[in-house]
Amino acid sequence: MNHLRWLSSCVFVLCSVPSLATADDSTLVEWARQRVETGLLKPLAERAVSRFSRSRPPPQERRVRVTQATPSRDNHGRDFVPFSVDVRFGSGDWQRDDIVGCAYRASGNLLIKVGEAHFPAALLLGKKVDAVPGACQAAATRS
Repeated sequence: MNHLRWLSSCVFVLCSVPSLATADDSTLVEWARQRVETGLLKPLAERAVSRFSRSRPPPQERRVRVTQATPSRDNHGRDFVPFSVDVRFGSGDWQRDDIVGCAYRASGNLLIKVGEAHFPAALLLGKKVDAVPGACQAAATRS
């Protein structure tokens, strides 16, 4: 009977203590989501588009998906979190991966993938920027 009481008290204690890894992962995901929304989606939504433009009309909705809950490290030792932006036009289905990129944790820089290269997100806002070599690419793990 004594073992049963000890076991049940251990289970109670373990259930009441939050997991620190889960808390860190969720805050990282929330940080990345907020960073993409404020640094990319909000400025994109504020851009005025002419009705007579030949460019694609802006989507009615955009949503951010953080595609990895833990950070990756690039060849320069900087941590980043990959993300994807899905769009929806009208009441249709969501189109996945309209914008793919990563957010760097220390600097807050947002980079987007165009072809095989990664550029600062300012490219989507009409700025002339150069590709960033080696960005958003996880360094090879050493065994």
